[in-house]
Amino acid sequence: MTKSPQSRFGAATIWTVVSLFVAVAGFGALFKLYSASPTAITRAAASDIFVDATEASGVNFVHTNGMKGEYYFAEIIGSGVAVFDYDNDGRVDILVLNGAALGETRSSDTSSSCSARLFHNELTVGESGAPAVKFKDVTEKSGLCSSGYGMGVATGDYDNDGFLDVFITQFAGPNRLFRNQGDGTFKEVTAIAGVGGNGRWGTSASFFDYDRDGFLDLYVANYVDYSLADTRRCYNFTSARDYCAPVAFRPVPGILYHNLGNGTFEDVSINSGITKAFGNGLGTIAADVNGDGWPDLFVANDGNPNQLWINQKDGTFRNEALERGVAVNVDGAAEAGMGVDIADVYGTGNEDIFVTHLTREKATLYRNLGHGGQFEDASAVAGLYVATTPFTGFGTAFVDYDNDGWPDIVIANGAVHVIEDQVRAHDPFPLHQTKQLLHNLGDGKFADVSTKAGSAFSLSEVGRGLAVADLDNDGGMDFVVANNNGRLRIFLNKVGALRPWVGLRLLTGSRDAYGAKVEFRRHGGRTLWRRVHSDGSYLSASDPRLVIGLGEASEIEELVVHWVDGTEERFPPPALRTYTTVAQGSGILVAKP
Repeated sequence: MTKSPQSRFGAATIWTVVSLFVAVAGFGALFKLYSASPTAITRAAASDIFVDATEASGVNFVHTNGMKGEYYFAEIIGSGVAVFDYDNDGRVDILVLNGAALGETRSSDTSSSCSARLFHNELTVGESGAPAVKFKDVTEKSGLCSSGYGMGVATGDYDNDGFLDVFITQFAGPNRLFRNQGDGTFKEVTAIAGVGGNGRWGTSASFFDYDRDGFLDLYVANYVDYSLADTRRCYNFTSARDYCAPVAFRPVPGILYHNLGNGTFEDVSINSGITKAFGNGLGTIAADVNGDGWPDLFVANDGNPNQLWINQKDGTFRNEALERGVAVNVDGAAEAGMGVDIADVYGTGNEDIFVTHLTREKATLYRNLGHGGQFEDASAVAGLYVATTPFTGFGTAFVDYDNDGWPDIVIANGAVHVIEDQVRAHDPFPLHQTKQLLHNLGDGKFADVSTKAGSAFSLSEVGRGLAVADLDNDGGMDFVVANNNGRLRIFLNKVGALRPWVGLRLLTGSRDAYGAKVEFRRHGGRTLWRRVHSDGSYLSASDPRLVIGLGEASEIEELVVHWVDGTEERFPPPALRTYTTVAQGSGILVAKP
């Protein structure tokens, strides 16, 4: 495959994919990037919604959690994964994090000192026209070689140079920031940027522009006050040794960094107010949940009430989780929040919140009732209670897998307390569970279609991080799972591209427009709302490009983009089955009353 050179047009970054030409779409900075003909799509059997493409992809990565039989608490947390286009060639790459040896004994594996591995997407197209996903390990060449016990990863262009940078959180070590130098390599700038952390156990992180000054700020969730020197022993209901629960340790507050616009950050945690309430932070995501045009922040806590930090528009936040109905479940109980995602589930234009939890707690769907961001626990009426109660959910994402216009849910499951049946079977890491696919029926309810989704969903593993992206650029949303003490898995969507879709990359200046919302007005169909982001899930980062499934109403009347700075622009309908770049300032400004 021949890669086209990088070029610039105004504020937009332009690329070509799979030897297709770049063509001006005829309105400012709208560009045609990739087109997948329906005839080029391999039609899989009805049961194969997703297929496990790990072997075929060339990725052979196995996570190690450093377990030594001592039941160190860090062993069960796992690590995250990121899917992002680090070199702007239009193909989404993979960065996966690894653990390290725990205790005094060092690992005998000296094949690599890097606890992060970067795989470049070598996407090709066969003679039949079907895309073939292949990845190449470029870790050492790229310089993205983080050491230590990797936990979470966030991606965002903090310096506005048009290339995604990487932030990595760690257990028992400083967090790390890698600046993308735009030539396929990265440089660690943690000390210069001032984001090494405060010695706490960092987990998930979010890049978002909370003060709307044009620079991405950074929130880092911290977990608990724990070190390997803690020798307390915990037991399960059979009196057998087991991993301790997080409530056994003291929670610690997260960190909010303000981007100063000169390559450095300022810790504004105390002044912003986000240290006034905290728990065992695991999942985090930014979104404007009350519809006032300013990004808010949701933090899912493991066993403590969640926080919903409402942006006060003056550099400060107020935790309003309790009064808005998202701190605890419908029974008033705090749950073990791990993974989180936010999307318009009901097609109302309001953003709803989904959080994964422990076995017997079920996953929780908080429905946004409007009224400035009031929520209710809609898990039972949505059909999620029975489906998710048997599982411990971690990584999760809203993904419209069949492109019918309704956001579905995918979950990576894996226990944190040993499963007795697996113990009796002498499983060395008895926490295995299968993944789940929950289909949005469009009437406020979900159906568990996991058993119908193909053999990929019968794999029983210790799922943790999960990230979503269209890895083969065919319009079907794929996903990647980072398994704890197990193999990285790549799952390709085989049905999404069969329905009409539109792919978008939104830019503000030269960077992805995190927080921008897209309003798709369709002829004969309801308006679709989608938001640009890479955060959410669990310890992971997803591709910020949007894939909008159009279902049976594929005639687009108008595209309206609500930018983070409060402005709105109209754009003509983009082409179907292709990726189009939309740059702020190139549309028709919408006048507000």
